[in-house]
Amino acid sequence: MANGFLPDAVATIRPAQKVRGRVARVLEAAGDTFVTEPVESLTFSFDGIEGDIHAGKTRKSGGREPWYPRGTEMRNERQVSILSVEELSEIAQRMEIDRLEPEWLGGNLVFEGLPRLSMIPPRTRLVFENGAVLRIDGQNAPCRVAGRSIAANFPDREGLDLMFPKVAARLRGLVVWVEKPGVVTAGEGVTAFVPEQWIYEG
Repeated sequence: MANGFLPDAVATIRPAQKVRGRVARVLEAAGDTFVTEPVESLTFSFDGIEGDIHAGKTRKSGGREPWYPRGTEMRNERQVSILSVEELSEIAQRMEIDRLEPEWLGGNLVFEGLPRLSMIPPRTRLVFENGAVLRIDGQNAPCRVAGRSIAANFPDREGLDLMFPKVAARLRGLVVWVEKPGVVTAGEGVTAFVPEQWIYEG
């Protein structure tokens, strides 16, 4: 035993940290499509964003959950989609398009100033200046559905739908769920409370 408490082969522990950023935009998918529209503020309840297509305490499993039969009711850990100003710009450069709007990807919150947003680990708490708290579930994997949404805005370019999943890996943002309800507005500060991290090697 090392120091009387931990095994000699314990993983390297990276300490917890706080990282501060800002809410650049807030958007809602109030219709029957995942594409979002800008709003003045978002009201979060334990169901997610009131009126949003992804709201609900539970959801039906799909292609992302091959361990369940499709349509199985499960906990909704994908209530809110978060994107980054900086990462959207990087994806646009990789796709050689002049812009990539968060609406096309179904983003609800767009942050700026949080470095490498998509790499912020699960369990991180996102605490907003006005009191709402969201909890990160994990990365939002890029898919061809979002690629088709992008391609629809560039009719003169072919293959953008297939290109997006390839170039947007680890840059497509995060999915989160509501830990503490509240209202979030553009311009509001947000602090990411990143927990201790380690690599589990079995």
